[in-house]
Amino acid sequence: MTKQSPWRWLLALMLLIITLLMSIRLGSAAISYGQLWQLLSGTAADPTFDAIVWQIRLPRIAMAFFAGAGLAICGALLQNMSRNPLADPYLFGLTAGAGLGASLAMIVFPEQQLPLALSAFAGASLAVFLVVLVCIRHGWQQLQVMLLAGVAVSFMLSAISSFILYFAEPFAANRVIFWLMGSLSRSDWQGVAIVAPAVLALLLLALAFRRQLDAMLLHDESARTLGVSVDRIRLLFLLCTSAVTAFIVAQCGGIAFVGLMIPHLVRQWFGVTMLPLLLGSALVGGIFLIWVDNFARSLLMQQEIPLGVITSMLGSVFFLLLLRRQQPG
Repeated sequence: MTKQSPWRWLLALMLLIITLLMSIRLGSAAISYGQLWQLLSGTAADPTFDAIVWQIRLPRIAMAFFAGAGLAICGALLQNMSRNPLADPYLFGLTAGAGLGASLAMIVFPEQQLPLALSAFAGASLAVFLVVLVCIRHGWQQLQVMLLAGVAVSFMLSAISSFILYFAEPFAANRVIFWLMGSLSRSDWQGVAIVAPAVLALLLLALAFRRQLDAMLLHDESARTLGVSVDRIRLLFLLCTSAVTAFIVAQCGGIAFVGLMIPHLVRQWFGVTMLPLLLGSALVGGIFLIWVDNFARSLLMQQEIPLGVITSMLGSVFFLLLLRRQQPG
């Protein structure tokens, strides 16, 4: 496996390059490889194609990559910290909490991005607070409680969102409902500038604590004997994953199960320790969501399928397969 690892990384990088080139060309306006080279090299003569690539397609592709990478990294961290293969930002209530805060922001501040991101973070932080409140009472010993508490919090906050939307103005409610299902149609460079630094900061922080996070895979007591502050690190990364999830939800809406599926695939392909897991999750998660967005905007003529619909269909099947594998015998 170790000898094959460099080739697998090289294959993944080649897949990323192919994905980027094909995604830039994909759309209602056909762009040849010659025109694409002219655009990327700055020698294009047609301003229309220049605007399509640099102002529409590239921001959307960049947002898809960083959103997929961020959700996959969050999923990998949550699964390792809880030692539960079913952990995911969606199932931990982070997406529902961020969706609740962002829904309020879209109704009260519909034209301002900053309150949207802050409200999403506040909602995700509320979800983290409720989950931590339950887990602290159990002394972090029953880590499966984290997942169960997250599922309960997710349903509760989703119900509150539905209650608010029920009394909202119909046009605003419809807009929020479509956004909650996940879409990259609003992507621009300003949104990328919000999501990308948050994802990169989380990745660098997790890499800095990779030894402690690897130790937490064994058992809390074993990690403590190695000098790891288990509770502080777990709380730190719960807050960090909530922040990154909030920024992603604020820009892209609810995209479920990416954080559940990708880390499992990466463990099979690259390894289980934090260094290959984090880097592989970022790479594979970004590629995955770019292709999901490509299918979402090209499967139907003149109509876009919400991203959350596609990822939920794939993720629900993946979740059931994981549950079956977890059954004894």
